[in-house]
Amino acid sequence: QVHLVESGGGLVQAGGSLRLSCAASRSIFDDNVMGWYRQAPGKQRELVADITSGGNTKYADSVKGRFTISRDNAKNTVYLQMNSLKAEDTAVYYCRVTINLLYVYWGQGTQVTVSS
Repeated sequence: QVHLVESGGGLVQAGGSLRLSCAASRSIFDDNVMGWYRQAPGKQRELVADITSGGNTKYADSVKGRFTISRDNAKNTVYLQMNSLKAEDTAVYYCRVTINLLYVYWGQGTQVTVSS
């Protein structure tokens, strides 16, 4: 079992920045992918970005060039640096970890609100 705790959400003006953090409750030694998803009201949850245990990254087209995902394996933590935020980035952001392509764990979510 892995518990994920997100932090760093909040209210920011358009053009501003936020940094989300997601800490896992234990070290994960198996192959894994840590990622950020988001869900806006009335919309499906979508992938924002993810990063493998080897450091390979993937981004949604809508955030490329603005968001950066990174991880610190020593701290069991994944980060999402969000710059040039837009109103359409407003959503609940969820952290997810997938272990060995089998086990999936989600965090409780953190609200990001961008005012225009």
